[in-house]
Formats: sequence, C-alpha cells, structure tokens
Amino acid sequence: MSWQLLARLRVPLGFLGAAVALVLAHPTARSLLIGGGVALLGEAVRVWASGHIEKGREVTRSGPYRFVRHPLYLGSAIMAAGFSMASQSIWVVAIATIYVGSTFVAAMRMEEALLDRQFTGEYSAYREGRAAPVTRSFSLARVMANREYQAMAGLGAAIGILMLKV
Repeated sequence: MSWQLLARLRVPLGFLGAAVALVLAHPTARSLLIGGGVALLGEAVRVWASGHIEKGREVTRSGPYRFVRHPLYLGSAIMAAGFSMASQSIWVVAIATIYVGSTFVAAMRMEEALLDRQFTGEYSAYREGRAAPVTRSFSLARVMANREYQAMAGLGAAIGILMLKV
C-alpha cells in the first residue's frame, strides 16, 4: 500500500482500529483514570494547535508550531497512548502503535510534500528551523473552525465506553 493511500485512509482506519480496541479493552478504574488523563493531555495539545493553525492559508509558526511541525499529530499520538493505557490491553497497545506509526507518518509525508509545493521556500525554511516564529494569540474561533470538537467528542465517547466496561 502506498503512503499516499495510507494517509488518505487514516480516518476510516482509525475508526476501525478504535472499534476493535474498544472490544479488546479491559480497563480498570485506575487504568482509566491514568490513561484518560494522558488522553486529555493529548487533546489539550490538539486544542492548542487548532487555536493557531490556518490550514491551507499559511505556514503556521505560532503556538505549538514554534516547537514541533505536527502538533495535531503529536496530540493524537498522546491521545492514542492514553487510550492504550486506559484499555489495559497489550493488543490495544499493538493496534495503536501500528496505526500511529504507519498512518501518521504517511499523512505527515503527504502534508509536507503539499506544503512544499504550496509555500515554496517558506515551508522549507520553517522545516529547517530558519523561519522566524510568529506571535499570534490563541483563538477559540479557530478551534471551532478547525472542527476540533469532533476529536473531543470522539475522545469523550471512547472514555465513556471504557467507563461502561470497568
């Protein structure tokens, strides 16, 4: 499977992996508390990033983008780690690791190639650490425009299902 196809399939594969993971999960109150906390930290990273990014309009260099090129994927990876911890299943850890390690890398490669074409020179300077950071305030309107509420709802549903399994 090509990395472009894998990147395009990351959302449906994520839903499939989450459904299988929820079936295989064996959470305890303690694992849910710890893993849920880690997952919420990942969502906080995503909210911070969503409050800064202007997708397709610029090379964002404010907020978490000052420190890492893909904070949305970083936040999602932290969420996956937290969900894996909460599930207390080695099978869920394996599914999450394979999913994050394959689809996120593929998506990052695809997005970086697009940004290189769309923002010739500017994205390369950012990627190489030569671009000056930009000061911009966090915007809740940007969070909503970037539909981060969908990730929040998904996390809430996953934690809710795990709570029912405790």
